Amino acid sequence: MARVVVNTENLSYAEWLEYRKSGIGGSDASVVCGINKYKSPVELWMEKTNRLPYQQAGEAAYWGTQLEPMVRTEFTKRTGIEVRTVKQLLQSEDNPFMMANLDGICEHPDLGTCVFEAKTASAYKAGEWEDFIPAEYMLQIQHYMAVTGYKGTYISVLIGGNTFKWKFIERDDEMIAMLISLEADFWEHITNDTPPPIDGSEASERFLADRFPNSVPKSQIALPDNAAEIISEYDKACEQLAEMTERKQKAENLLKEMLGNNEIGTSGSRVISWKSMSQERLDTKTLKAEHPALYQKYANKISYRRFSVKAV
Repeated sequence: MARVVVNTENLSYAEWLEYRKSGIGGSDASVVCGINKYKSPVELWMEKTNRLPYQQAGEAAYWGTQLEPMVRTEFTKRTGIEVRTVKQLLQSEDNPFMMANLDGICEHPDLGTCVFEAKTASAYKAGEWEDFIPAEYMLQIQHYMAVTGYKGTYISVLIGGNTFKWKFIERDDEMIAMLISLEADFWEHITNDTPPPIDGSEASERFLADRFPNSVPKSQIALPDNAAEIISEYDKACEQLAEMTERKQKAENLLKEMLGNNEIGTSGSRVISWKSMSQERLDTKTLKAEHPALYQKYANKISYRRFSVKAV
């Protein structure tokens, strides 16, 4: 169900990036589905259409790549299952916009050839691996199974440099059908050269702030007709947020009353704490008044755009 696009063994990083633009990869799946915290669908669209350079891999991604052989070796040591590396970029024959760059493949006693995926994770994310696997990785491996036609995936992870886990995830045809539909829709935006809609993710918020960092003083426009509907949604959300914030604060206040002078309280499996904390802060107001030159020397000026909706 998959064909080989190119052998990646001697491919440069720049060449690999160019090939990535010709389809949607496994790590793109969570972005297309709108659940990636670090990248929005619009950013991915801009990368694929050469409007934005690909984001450089950070330290975590770099060390994930460096540690991949060790994770693979440890998986074999613990399970007895050999992993074969796949130095090829694969493309789905049924859905050519779907591509896969596998960490490896291995054999399952009942399901035959399966995907192998190696991960590393911060100790702070250990909880995400307790019962299942993070959602973005679930989408990634289901994407790989959609491309290859394989029935399962072995995924192993090194957490915090000292905890090793592995899980076997079976193919989920319902999830794959959803993925194919969403990715096909996204790829239409690529082929038609039309951007996907902005969503409510933090990645989209950051993207807009980076793309439009400064306002033109006193510039004004009449917004499109559908702005009124969006403003109404904004107002409703603000009302709901205010209500939920008040409910949360009331619950917090009642728990604080129960704690009194005690630092920690327990209720079933939950632990509630109200600890005394101390923090040193620079009194910038006094510093500016008494030592203006020193204040100016070390003051950092930041710029940002403040958003508001109000009646005229």
